[in-house]
Amino acid sequence: MNSIVIVCDTLRRDHCGPYHNGRPLNQVVSAEQPDWVIPTPNMDRLAQRGIVFDNAYCGSTPCMPARRDIYTGRYEFLERGWGPLEDDDLDLPRQISGPPNSSLNKQLDNGNPVSYFITDHFHMWEQGAGNYHMGYTGFEFIRGHEADAWRTDPVEFPCPESEKNTKLERHFRNVHLTRKSEEDYFCAQIFSKAADWLEANHTHDDFYLHLDCFDPHEPWDPPEEYVKMFDPRGYDVDRFIPQAPYDEWNKHMTEQQKNHVQACYAANVVLVDKWLGKLLDKMDELDLWSNTMLIFTTDHGTYNGDHGRTGKLQTHQYDAVAHIPFIVAYPGGEQGVRRDQLVQLVDIYPTVLRAAGKPCPPDRHGLDLTPVLESGTAPLRDYAISGMFGRSVTITDGRWTLHQSPNAENQPLYWYGTAVAKFIPYDLGPYVDGKRLVSDCASWPTPTWLSDKSTDPSELVNLADQEQKKAAELQQALKQTLVKLQAPSEQLERLGLQD
Repeated sequence: MNSIVIVCDTLRRDHCGPYHNGRPLNQVVSAEQPDWVIPTPNMDRLAQRGIVFDNAYCGSTPCMPARRDIYTGRYEFLERGWGPLEDDDLDLPRQISGPPNSSLNKQLDNGNPVSYFITDHFHMWEQGAGNYHMGYTGFEFIRGHEADAWRTDPVEFPCPESEKNTKLERHFRNVHLTRKSEEDYFCAQIFSKAADWLEANHTHDDFYLHLDCFDPHEPWDPPEEYVKMFDPRGYDVDRFIPQAPYDEWNKHMTEQQKNHVQACYAANVVLVDKWLGKLLDKMDELDLWSNTMLIFTTDHGTYNGDHGRTGKLQTHQYDAVAHIPFIVAYPGGEQGVRRDQLVQLVDIYPTVLRAAGKPCPPDRHGLDLTPVLESGTAPLRDYAISGMFGRSVTITDGRWTLHQSPNAENQPLYWYGTAVAKFIPYDLGPYVDGKRLVSDCASWPTPTWLSDKSTDPSELVNLADQEQKKAAELQQALKQTLVKLQAPSEQLERLGLQD
């Protein structure tokens, strides 16, 4: 069976039609959202082709840790933070296609399917994480997004005043020199090139195509006509903010400015959805639905006014960040249905290997979703977990969610593996016995938090003191889960779960 995996970065679940079902944003999860309805007809179209998972949760956050979850089938945040693949990682493309740097003919003769990677995700090849593409049979990078150090032409170009001395200056220089029409926007290029690859390569048996689309991650600069769908001013505003601060928004923006940020984000989602349709059209044209599994998801969401915040990385993995869209079209499976099993990004690894006819290595945290795709009553897991390295750890059963804060010292904490912290810095000691001591790792100043999402889907009310029995139950479940996953034992001590 062929497989296509599409990861759109920072895609909020409540902005996707299969989850908002035509409701205004402020009636889906968070009343702090605007009253807009976000049209995503192609996500709706995909949902009608497949299965919508209502209880999908990210694992490791933010961007690259989530990708290591996908590429290795293991939760990275329990052992390490943002970084590259390690030498001993059994990464997914190599498990499918075999050793890299061999001829295509030799690869196929050895019974290894073709894998291909298309991305505009700059972090995939920058220092500190730049080797995730190496295991594929082939790959294509679309240059210029975010902080990609690409064009250096000494020209005048429009750039928000706030970004002229930041890495985002690169983005605005790049797009000024290369963007001539909507077809040149990054997500348009991603899905157009994917459609072209399918046209040329769809006769390969059991191929694996992975699309990593940086949109709707900031910077948010979609075509003005899309912005005007949500803010009639378009870009005629007193201050254009292409990247919202990772903080309480009212410390940096007026309410009107925050509303414009929300409009630009929503417009970016609509743009992504439009060009997703280009790929779905090619699937229709080539009749690939009968032999191709397609997984559509994201790495995590983002705060966009929720909890008074914008951006990520500031506090617990509340619903706006942790609860993600996850839609699967499966050959021969049900269409237009929903599932309530708890699924996570680590599950992509064994599921794609099963589709490719390849064995799954031992010691993976992910679970093969095939039984669930074939039967709505198939069991999966009782709890999903998520977190960021060195911060709080979240566990949920889909209704109740516990965000367990570490102890005041946030110790002991070790960074496992040979890679060192670069993009997100940590104070690391010398490499000894496969790990490095992490010192001075401040955690969120937020207490352990318990939410009942059946009555409080945005998780605004902390019930940890009021529902002590339920909190203790989930703490015990978290302890048992970490032990089952063979997480580093010091995590129990750091989280106050060792007793």
